[in-house]
Parts: sequence; C-alpha cells; structure tokens
Amino acid sequence: MEAFLGELVGTFIMVLLGDGAVANVILKKSKAENSGWIVISAGWAFAVALPVWLFGSISGAHFNPAVTLGLACIGKFPWSSVGLYITAQFIGAFLAAVVLFLHFYKHFEATTDPAVKLGVFSTGPAIRSKFFNFFGEFVNTFVLLFGIIGIVSQKMAPGLMGLAIGILIFAIGLSLGGTTGYAINPARDLAPRIAHALLPIPGKGSSDWAYAWVPVAAPILGGIFGAAAYILLFH
Repeated sequence: MEAFLGELVGTFIMVLLGDGAVANVILKKSKAENSGWIVISAGWAFAVALPVWLFGSISGAHFNPAVTLGLACIGKFPWSSVGLYITAQFIGAFLAAVVLFLHFYKHFEATTDPAVKLGVFSTGPAIRSKFFNFFGEFVNTFVLLFGIIGIVSQKMAPGLMGLAIGILIFAIGLSLGGTTGYAINPARDLAPRIAHALLPIPGKGSSDWAYAWVPVAAPILGGIFGAAAYILLFH
C-alpha cells in the first residue's frame, strides 16, 4: 500500500507541476504567458526530480508506465506489481488534471483556442505525421529509459540521482521535445486527456482521440527497447 500511495502521490505532484508549467506559459492572462519552451522544459524537469526525491525510497519513483514496463521487461521489477503501479500512476495523473482545471479555471475562460486548452492536459505534434510522431516519441522514451537505467546503475547518492534524472528530463525537453511535446509517459498523457474529455472546461474542443494512441504506444515500446539496450550493452 505504501508503494501504491508513493506512485499515486508522486505522479500527482509530477503532473500537477509539469502540466502546471505548461498552463502558466500557454493560457491567456497568466503572469507567465509566453515565457517559452525553456520554462516548460525546466518546469517538467523539476516536476520529475521533486517526487523522485520524495518517494524514491518508497516506491522506486517510476511515475510512468513506460518506466514500470521497461524495468519489468529487463527483470528489474516484479511483473506481479506492474498492474498496481500503473493503476496508481493513472489515478495520480487524472487527479492532478482535475486540480489544474480548477486552479486555472479563469484562465481557461480567458483562452479562446480549444487546441491550447487541450495542450495543458495532453501533448500534440507540431507537424502531424503519425509515423514521424510515433518515431519521435519512441526515440524520446528510448533515451529516457536508457538514461534512467544508466543513472541507477551508477549507484550514486539518492539526492544526486533525483538531480540527474531531472537533468535527463530537461535535456530531452530542450533537445528533442519540440516535435511532439515529449509525452514520454502514457499516464501523463492519457489520464489528463480523459480528464479533458470529462471536465466542463469552458470552450473546449476535441480531445484528439485520433492521436491519443501515439503518446501511449510509442513510449511503451521506446521504454522497453531503451532499457533492454542499456542492459545488452553494459551488463
């Protein structure tokens, strides 16, 4: 139960702060409006690092089905706990999306573009091309899991591990994230997308279900391949 709560609350904090950074930048009349991609990338880096510090010793700080499945596939996490972790991650991400809806409600009212409103909750491609969008999310999550396994393998102090993973997220966002918004996490993308579909967001449009499978399937596959690649090369 402690691990379940660690994953739920950790994912909640991650999505609340990460998508909160997005909302600050793209919603109208926010004091941070138009502050740019670096703010979003830094916000997500800190949003991941903080719960790693808080819950790393409790749950292992996955907060991402791609991480959970990637670790399970290389024998670093028990398959019997996969369902429990992924359930916690989806619940945490959904609850964070609900809180963000309430927190930024007046700014959703002030924002007229439905696509911008969806962008607070879920990712979307800068140029829509399912093949290249899938490839981009695959590569991004490959780098994420390859990096995480490498960082964990160094057996560094827990505090430094959180910092290193935050730097990894920052690097992915700055270097590779501009094509698709770097979901790299099925729970982070799908659960808030479901919240977007259900919540009474003023002036919202489509939840873009035609694209929704890309930031779910590609990160799962990219994560599995990234974790396996590190183990094959260095173990």
